[in-house]
Amino acid sequence: MAQIPEFLTPEMWLQQVFGSAEALKGGVVKRQIRDVERLVGREAFARAVKRRGFQAVENGRYFVIFCNDHPIRRLR
Repeated sequence: MAQIPEFLTPEMWLQQVFGSAEALKGGVVKRQIRDVERLVGREAFARAVKRRGFQAVENGRYFVIFCNDHPIRRLR
């Protein structure tokens, strides 16, 4: 597993995720669960998603974050 750079704080990582072009345009981003848990922690990540009014789902090895407040409808 790669070492976390000393300069990368959980806050900086969250800013990078939610400041990405896709997130800023209200799109969808995904991150590996192991990275979220290692860099920020599951609870802090969940709070950051909620604070922004976004939604996230867990699927396999990933968190899929919907960077908008549109309803999520499962097709199957």
